Amino acid sequence: MRRTITAGIDGSLESLAAAEWAAREALLRDLPLALVQAGPRPLPRTHPSGIDAPAGQEDHLDSAVRELLVGFPELHVVPMCRPGPAGDALLAAAGESEMLVLGSRGFSGLAGFVIGSVALDVTARARVPVVLVRGGWTADEASLPAQARPVLLGLDLDGLDLESAGDELISFAFDMAAARGVPLEVLHSWRLPQLYPYGRAYDPLPAPDAAVLAAERQQALTSALRPWRDKHAEVPLRVRLVAGRAAHQLLKAATRASLLVVGHRDGAGTRLGPVTQAAVHHVACPVAIVPHDHVPEAATVGAAER
Repeated sequence: MRRTITAGIDGSLESLAAAEWAAREALLRDLPLALVQAGPRPLPRTHPSGIDAPAGQEDHLDSAVRELLVGFPELHVVPMCRPGPAGDALLAAAGESEMLVLGSRGFSGLAGFVIGSVALDVTARARVPVVLVRGGWTADEASLPAQARPVLLGLDLDGLDLESAGDELISFAFDMAAARGVPLEVLHSWRLPQLYPYGRAYDPLPAPDAAVLAAERQQALTSALRPWRDKHAEVPLRVRLVAGRAAHQLLKAATRASLLVVGHRDGAGTRLGPVTQAAVHHVACPVAIVPHDHVPEAATVGAAER
């Protein structure tokens, strides 16, 4: 795999915002930025310079490269034109990168050549983190005080294999916070297990002890985060254990975040889970979806709604 950050470009405001975010990320990591445009490259213009070309004839790739180099003259940009369907082109580019960045319109779908189901399919099938950036994102938002703009990690302990590659999700979140010099906030949402009566109608059901369950979850969070907390001692860490629906809690917390990090299990197929989809559609800040290994099926009984 090449050490590069890749962004999909199609000329839309959303993809340009994604390219700017990716440029800043590439500079933070001292990596080149690959700009990918799907489909055949437009032919050179043959009309007089005073006459505007049709919108479809514009070379979005060259235009994006010029715009980025004006704002980031030290950036190493690699323009790439990938033939074929957009989904295949983006997946191929993702396979050669550390991270894929795409523009997002939020609830209305994704911009340009990665509309709706194609974008979600690319995000679900990519084996590297995919970051979705809204068209309304601006550099000003990234420059707000660090205390008000942490990296937010939504952590579902039931969905992680903490003994092996499930650590990719936690490691990614710590790395992103460390690179930016901002705090990392870890949010874990849990709910009391539902009780299903059986046997005789008058058999009593034992009431779960919420305090005991919360203490067990807190201990699991502490154990899961300890290796990265030791590795990134410079990253201020805040761990929040909240009761309620995971999607609702994440959406509330993300209003003050600079980046939301959520996971996608490798064994979940080509569809994102409901919590991740809620984040993609409704969160205003950039959202990073990180693939990770899943736990064996028997161990996920009662897992929270991902």
